[in-house]
Amino acid sequence: MMDKFKVFRIREDGKKIVCGFELASVKELDPGEVVIKVAYSSINYKDALAATGAGKIIRRFPCIGGIDLSGTVVESSDPRFKADDEVICTSFDLGVAHDGGYAEYARVRAAWVVPLPKGLTLFDAMALGTAGFTAGLGIMQLEHNGLRIDNGPVVVTGASGGVGSLAVDILSGLGYQVVAVTGKEAETAFLRELGAAEVKLRQSINLEKIRPLDKALWAGALDNLGGNMLAWLASTMMENGSIASIGLAAGMDLNTTVAPFILRGVNLLGINSVATAMPLRQQVWEQLASRLRPRHLSYLTRNLPFADLPSVFNAFIESKVKGRIVVSM
Repeated sequence: MMDKFKVFRIREDGKKIVCGFELASVKELDPGEVVIKVAYSSINYKDALAATGAGKIIRRFPCIGGIDLSGTVVESSDPRFKADDEVICTSFDLGVAHDGGYAEYARVRAAWVVPLPKGLTLFDAMALGTAGFTAGLGIMQLEHNGLRIDNGPVVVTGASGGVGSLAVDILSGLGYQVVAVTGKEAETAFLRELGAAEVKLRQSINLEKIRPLDKALWAGALDNLGGNMLAWLASTMMENGSIASIGLAAGMDLNTTVAPFILRGVNLLGINSVATAMPLRQQVWEQLASRLRPRHLSYLTRNLPFADLPSVFNAFIESKVKGRIVVSM
């Protein structure tokens, strides 16, 4: 193990967020039972918010960024893991209140670590990453609450982003009729390549006048936006349909009525990928390696050298990124 290695650390200087590459040692990292040689991390919208200060994501400064990682165990004081085990670590406090995956080595709590499922490489695990885990969890919760292929179409909002594009790919691969909603007309061909049966531009939806109940369109929905888009989805769900609420890119407010929920039996499912209990967490990863594995993962993903990490955060904030970016250590 290297005495000193490169990390990407986020600091607070007064009210300003500053971040950059530094050298660190394992003994400087936050405590944990498992030391991992990091192979890959990824960039999620949450990572961009943390590194740019555009969102109050970091709960403790300084902190090494990166809310997910995959790699190989170097040391472990927990009997569940041994040297050379290939593992994944996402969510919990990683990269927000505990040193994260933007480092050549990480030390994490054993309770956060998932063995790499058969069928996935370490690169695949981060091509999926937190975004793929969230999409998989949302789809499993929709199906747990009754979503079936013959129920009707499934709509995915924020469809060109990390979670959205993976959800389109997974759902279409399962046989669902997927309608992808995006604000980017230029990504129509991209979304159709992933399997979207229809691409609907967000600009074509009137979110200024949302009826309590509108025409019933969707058997299921996976929403990355929140705000008025989520209110519109609720009003356009079919009877006993379910919405997986995943993101808030369009706002935290929800101005709706109880009509969809008591007159159509609509289910609003909150998807909390951060605090998912370990048995379900492992189940999601096993499913992502098999039944829920995206068909176009390599098409969706580009690889970025660790040294180039700071160059892409603003593009995430400006919604100029599609698919997934894997960071190679």
